[in-house]
Formats: sequence, C-alpha cells, structure tokens
Amino acid sequence: MLTAQTTLTAPQPPMTAVAQSVLPVLPALPIGRHTVSTPVVLAPMAGITNRAFRRLCREHAPGALYVSEMITSRALVERNAETMRLIEHDADESPRSVQLYSVDPVTARAAARILVQEDRADHIDLNFGCPVPKVTRKGGGSALPWKRDLFRAIVAAVVAEGARRDIPVTVKMRIGIDDDHLTYLDAGVAAEQEGAAAVALHARTAAQHYSGYAVWPAITALKQAVTTIPVLGNGDIWSADDAVRMVAETGCDGVVVGRGCLGRPWLFADLAAAFEGSTLRVQPTLGEVADTMRRHAAYLVEFYDDENRGCRDIRKHIAWYLKGFPAGGTMRQHLALVDSLAALDRLLDGLDADAPWPGADAEGQRGRAGTPKRVALPDGWLDSPDLSPEQQALVAQAGGAAVFGQTLVMQEQKGLFADPAPLRAHLES
Repeated sequence: MLTAQTTLTAPQPPMTAVAQSVLPVLPALPIGRHTVSTPVVLAPMAGITNRAFRRLCREHAPGALYVSEMITSRALVERNAETMRLIEHDADESPRSVQLYSVDPVTARAAARILVQEDRADHIDLNFGCPVPKVTRKGGGSALPWKRDLFRAIVAAVVAEGARRDIPVTVKMRIGIDDDHLTYLDAGVAAEQEGAAAVALHARTAAQHYSGYAVWPAITALKQAVTTIPVLGNGDIWSADDAVRMVAETGCDGVVVGRGCLGRPWLFADLAAAFEGSTLRVQPTLGEVADTMRRHAAYLVEFYDDENRGCRDIRKHIAWYLKGFPAGGTMRQHLALVDSLAALDRLLDGLDADAPWPGADAEGQRGRAGTPKRVALPDGWLDSPDLSPEQQALVAQAGGAAVFGQTLVMQEQKGLFADPAPLRAHLES
C-alpha cells in the first residue's frame, strides 16, 4: 500500500471524428525555455519511438513533445552507429528531445555534452524508470533513485551541461523499486533542487513492471511535494478521457503517454482536443487505419534506409493497428510476415476499407502487461540508500571507462592506433 511521504508525404486529411462530452482545458506546459502547447509527452519506448513513429504522431498533434527511444550514455559517448541514428531528428521536429540512460555522472555528463555542444537536442530527459533486468541489475533505470547521492549527482551533471546552451533537463521515474522501497518523493524533490525543468512519474513500482494498475494517488503526492516545476503523470492512459481524469484526480500539469498510442498515433489528436476543450474524438475506419499503417511502414523504410528492415519493423505494429477490426486471422498472419512495401500494399488492399471503428473492442489496454517480477539488482543494492565503498568504486570505474572510450574513439578517428582492437576489447569487458 502506497503512503504519501523532413517528410515523405503531403499532410494527410483528417480522420473520422465524433463528438463526445465537454471536457476541461489544461494550459500549455512550460519545459524550461520551451512551451509545449499540448501538455502531452510521448513516452520513450524501445524499438517504437524512433524518428518514423514520432513523425507519424506529430502529424496528428504537432504541439506535443515527442521523446526519442532511450539512449545509453556510454554508447553515445563511444558514438555507436546505431545510437547515432537513434538521436537523429526530422528537420521540422522541435523541440528535439532525447532521453539518456546512465549509471554514473561522468558518463552522463559526457553524453549530455555531445548533445549540447554538437546541437543535437533541445531537451534532455533522464531515464530513472526502466524496469527491465538488463538495466536494473546494473543499478540503472528504476533502481537508481534508491541511491540518493548518485541520483542527485547524475541529475546535477546533466543539468549543468544543459545550462551551457539553455537546454532543459527533465526526469522520468517510477514510484520505487517495490512497495517497501519507495523513492519517488525524495527523488522528485532532489531533481527539483538540482535544477530539473520537470519531473514525470510512472505510478508503478519497478516490481510491477507493466502489470496491475498505476497508483495515481502517488502523482497527487508528488505534485504536493514538488512545487516549483511541472509534475507529469504517466500510467494507464488509454484514452483522452483517461488523461483528463488523471489531471482532475491528481492535479498534474500534463501527461505522458506510452503503450496507449501503440497502433493508435491519432490518440495524440484526441489528447490535444481534450485539453483544448474540444469534444471531437478520432474514430477511423479500417481504410484510414490501413493508410496510417502504410505511411508508418514507408517512414520506417526511410528511417532504416532499408526496405526489408523497415517492413520487418512494421510487423510488430500490425496487431495494435488492427485491434478490434474484422481483419481475419489469415490476413493478420500474412501481414505479420510482410517483407516489402509492395507486399504490404497488396495485403492492405484486401481489407474492408469501409469497416467502421469497432468501438469498445478497439479501446483499452495495449502492449505488454505481464505479471509482477522480482527486480534484478546489484548485490547489496538495498542494504542502504547510500553507495557502499565497493559500489562507489564501480561507479568510478564506469565513468573512467566512458572517458577512456570517448578518447579511444577520437584517437581511432584520427588514425593514432595501428590496431585499436586490444584496447577496445579491454574497454568493453
């Protein structure tokens, strides 16, 4: 129990929309020097929120804030090719938002410095919410706020780098590791004190992963504790009505939407309308959904510069797009194996374009849910909220490796090593 302590196509025609009940208005969201006219943020999702998907969402609500996939700071410092692709933005994408993940302040600062000095971002978000084992077992993501001084050091380091060019830094976190190790109130206040421009709370513990229900009263408590910067709520927003209800119940200043927009990028149009007081809701026909799916696939092909890879990527979106529609099992299976845009076109032509929005069958939860899980953590992580000498040494080692890695990359680029492989192998061990 919780206690309160560049673009490929011309603009698309609007989708089918219907009126519903009158809803309240939420004002624009200030994030440092930026004003986000639609107080909605796309949550970073691995393998989802790449440049292609963000473009698709922006077509429906250009005034929201769309954040990149989570970027590993060390990979950015070492200029990993795939990581450099992931931080790319469309020419008309503004503000350009990148989310960083790090387990030490030295690497976090070095990564932020690249984004700032090379003009690669207008906003930096810090990930302290990821619950997946490969992240938490290193003390990262949702495990990290438990170590209070380390959390502060990372936030302060990135804020300092961002301040060089007035780039605001925000924090996204969970309510804690589990019900016995809640961190969100201390972390929220610490982020505020260290200069963060906003804090966002996914109101689940790491142990919950995506199961059960988000504990919205935690957002209320955080809003009461953090008083000088915006507090954003996240968790169980499957519709615009959910978002409005979250704001009404918690007093949060905006919402962060993740799984609710899977296969439904037009959700951002609904959210924009709701917070403007409009009664319109998008209810696309199957033909309109097919057009969106085709456009998404084309954007993915452009993003990867590889038709086969782009079409393989669109496969995971098929079930989300077709949720509730009478598409048939055989058609869904064929779409899930598509390997070219021509093949996708042939299949989409076989859908009933006039099939109406299926209503309740297309609403509700999307994406993974699963069950609660034991959180993978470094040995002795929960013994104390302070770093032990051994943990301090690991943090220092991680920071030193990142700096060494950055130096190695620069020297490789200058041709200073005849054979850098032995050094790189040592670095990556």
